Amino acid sequence: MKLHVMVEQDEAGYYVAEVPALPGCLSQGKTRKEALANIKEAIEGWLEVMDAKHELDPSRTVEVVV
Repeated sequence: MKLHVMVEQDEAGYYVAEVPALPGCLSQGKTRKEALANIKEAIEGWLEVMDAKHELDPSRTVEVVV
């Protein structure tokens, strides 16, 4: 799965990573590399939580490739 991640440096010098396609999926790190490693973990957690919250009904699911 490919997702766009926005990384910005805040006023305290930390790097903040956000995934616009996943509301509330944020992380940070002291370095850009650390922020990217942390956001990967956050994405995995976000997907796991959402999967547990919403059981997929195969008869209502369609895969779309863009």
